[in-house]
Amino acid sequence: MDETQSDSLPPLTAATIKRAQEGLTAARDREVRHAMEKTLARLDPLSQEYPESRASSRLRRFVLRSLLHGLFRIRVEHLERLPNESAILAANHLNSIDPLLLLAELPAQPYYYVFGDGRALYNKWWKRQILSFAGGIVPLDRWWKEEKAVIEGAKCDRADLVELAKSIERDVPTGSDMLTLRQLNRIAQTILMRGEGIILFPEGRLGTAEGKLYLPLKRGTSIYALQTGVPIVPVVVIGTHDLYLWKELTIRFGEPLRFPQSKRPKRQEVDAALEALQAALVALLPTDYQEPEGLKLCRYFLNHMLW
Repeated sequence: MDETQSDSLPPLTAATIKRAQEGLTAARDREVRHAMEKTLARLDPLSQEYPESRASSRLRRFVLRSLLHGLFRIRVEHLERLPNESAILAANHLNSIDPLLLLAELPAQPYYYVFGDGRALYNKWWKRQILSFAGGIVPLDRWWKEEKAVIEGAKCDRADLVELAKSIERDVPTGSDMLTLRQLNRIAQTILMRGEGIILFPEGRLGTAEGKLYLPLKRGTSIYALQTGVPIVPVVVIGTHDLYLWKELTIRFGEPLRFPQSKRPKRQEVDAALEALQAALVALLPTDYQEPEGLKLCRYFLNHMLW
């Protein structure tokens, strides 16, 4: 099986358009935006508008393990490769459940923060309540692949999508502005330099197939590692693209990747670190994944419960 995917967009089905509309609604929701801004203010060393609030890692791990082990059969491979120090976990991404799965199986120490899509995390009131208590989240702005598909469709003579595309371009932040990138860089460095860890998904989007990796990877992972001198731990999640009750899911850890610290890394240093990470992730991916056959209980619910 080919281990890479091109940056293809989903087909413009009714479900794709509906999802893009949901994303636009979340971007316009003041509660969603306030929750994201408040969380970032808690973490930004230049702001500290609010004190940081988070549940203990042991409690978080206990709750997640209790829930997920009741739904799935979870297999962890080579956890001993994870260093007992500050690190960046760089994982593939197939489902919104992936960060919860990782947090459920990581040791209680060091404490790990998840860098994840803010609108997907805060788009429901109950998610905001849970995350307000649990903490450990660094919300990101980005366009969803469904939104990108709508924008491209509007450029290709889909007149019915023009207004929606314009609204997305106007109201949905991309997170690529310099102020946002600098804030995230400050937060990442603060977390890592105080001995804690972060979980990143360098593909920058959900994948569409098991055993494949979206390329090119985002450069933030290697930049953070070079600036702070902490190792990158490649990790792949297998089986989460299509969920159902009691399915076996696998988390596979790779050997830590270590690079010389560079406060101002050069482009070639960043690219070299990213190439090493890409090779490590590809080596961990399954080459012959076969989706199990048979009865798949609660399939729709489990695949959409975090939407």
